[in-house]
Amino acid sequence: MFRTLITPTLVVLALTLSAATALALNPAVIYDLGGKFDNAFNQAAHKGAEEFSKETGTRYQDFEPNDESQYELALRKFASKGCDLIVVMGTPFAPALEKAAPDFPDTKFVIIDSVVDGPNVQSVIFKEHQGAFLVGMVAALKSRTGKIGFVGGMDVPLIRKFALGYAEGARYVNGKIVIFEDMTGTTSDAWGDPDKAGELARAQFARGADVVFAAAGGSNMGVLQAAADMKKFAIGVDSNQDCIHPGSVLTSMVKRVDLAVLQTMRDARNGDWKPGVKVLGLAEGGVDYALDKYNETLISPEMRARVDQARADIVSGRLKVTDYLEIMDK
Repeated sequence: MFRTLITPTLVVLALTLSAATALALNPAVIYDLGGKFDNAFNQAAHKGAEEFSKETGTRYQDFEPNDESQYELALRKFASKGCDLIVVMGTPFAPALEKAAPDFPDTKFVIIDSVVDGPNVQSVIFKEHQGAFLVGMVAALKSRTGKIGFVGGMDVPLIRKFALGYAEGARYVNGKIVIFEDMTGTTSDAWGDPDKAGELARAQFARGADVVFAAAGGSNMGVLQAAADMKKFAIGVDSNQDCIHPGSVLTSMVKRVDLAVLQTMRDARNGDWKPGVKVLGLAEGGVDYALDKYNETLISPEMRARVDQARADIVSGRLKVTDYLEIMDK
């Protein structure tokens, strides 16, 4: 048997060559409304950028807009300052990016959660309906009342995509389950209104729901708090929110925005970045349901087995989950 000997000198040489082939990068992240510490979508992006910075020693810049009027201005400011990779968070950025990107052809732009066509734009979208299906199954398996709820953020097609996947997953378990559905609002303020989201959740609990899934950005905190106060269950979204109210957060539909941001920054630094559309679902590790020390006692082995089988069937194509956005396009 042959054994390869790796000497310290070879390790140093490999690291030196790797560093030499890496490109200089000046990245930036522009968050959606709700701020980078929203415990959800934006914070996942922040996590990915932080991991890249620690991994490579590369500094990045970021910005938290106060309203949508700042989106295009921020894009142009960062591009004019020499940022060569700019990541923007969320569908509302699409119009601003469509205007700004052509004016900076040497700048790489990445938009999360929307598709913008351009030779210098990469669009990263997720199969949220697949992850939502799994947490819908968890909700239905856990429910004792046969009634569950959904509280969305801004009433946009993307959130309807979460809602439909959740409903399909719940009905896959229990065809007679009752599902309450509310949206926090119709403007971007809906992402940062935990009081309103909490009120909606409390009303659903009062109507008999014992599990409520929140897909509402920063407003999620209101739903999670309502569930804890009323000794019911909530389901988190985007980031793993199981730790926020241990014992009350049944699970979270994790959406690996952190990995998307980390990978696009790695690709840009390594010279592998390409424009176009990237789609991340269960098969790619882009979405899933969370199981950890904070909720492992809440999800029985039998529940986990059923959900994991459904995950495998979705990945293999044996089980189809409806994508709300595809319905809209017909």
